[in-house]
Amino acid sequence: MSKIISRETVFAGRVLDVGVEKHRLPNGKRSSFEIIRHPGGAAILPVLSDRRLLLIRQFRPAVGKMVYEIPAGRLEPGESAQECAGRELVEETGYSAAQILPLGCLWSSVGFCDELIHLFLGHDLSAVGQHLDPDEVIDLCPMTFDEALDKVRKDEILDCKTQLALLRYQIHGEENNQ
Repeated sequence: MSKIISRETVFAGRVLDVGVEKHRLPNGKRSSFEIIRHPGGAAILPVLSDRRLLLIRQFRPAVGKMVYEIPAGRLEPGESAQECAGRELVEETGYSAAQILPLGCLWSSVGFCDELIHLFLGHDLSAVGQHLDPDEVIDLCPMTFDEALDKVRKDEILDCKTQLALLRYQIHGEENNQ
C-alpha cells in the first residue's frame, strides 16, 4: 500500500486543493506526484413521469462550451451524497425527486485527482422551481434513453459521469420501462 510521506499545498481554493505529495509506493520506492484533493460530489439522473431522462446543457468554462450532463455538484461539509444529489437536482433543474436511488460511484480522474462522484437515479419528480447560482448557465434537455445513447455515439455527450450513469441505468434495466 502507498503511504504519503509529505504534502506541500501549492493552491487551496473553494473547490479543490492542489499539492505536491511524496509517496512511498507499494514496491518501496519513493516518488513525487502533483495531486488534486477534492471533497467529492454527487450526480443524479432524473427520470420524468413520461420516462424521458432530464439531462441538462451547462456552460463549462474549462472546455469553453455548453456540455450535456446530468445535474451534479460538490459535497458540502456534513452533507451526504444523496442529500447533495437532491439539492443539485432542485438547483439545476427545478425538480425534486421523491425517490433517490444509488447507481454507484466513480473516480473522475485517478491519475491526478481523488474526486469520488456518487451517482443516483431520481424518480417521482415534482416541479419546485430552479435555483441557479449566478455563474450557472443551464438549459433543460429532456430526452429518451435512446436519444441520450445516440448523443454518446455521436460524441455529443462526453461527460464521464453522464456516460456512466446512462450505462448503470441500462444495467439496472430501467431503460426497458420506457
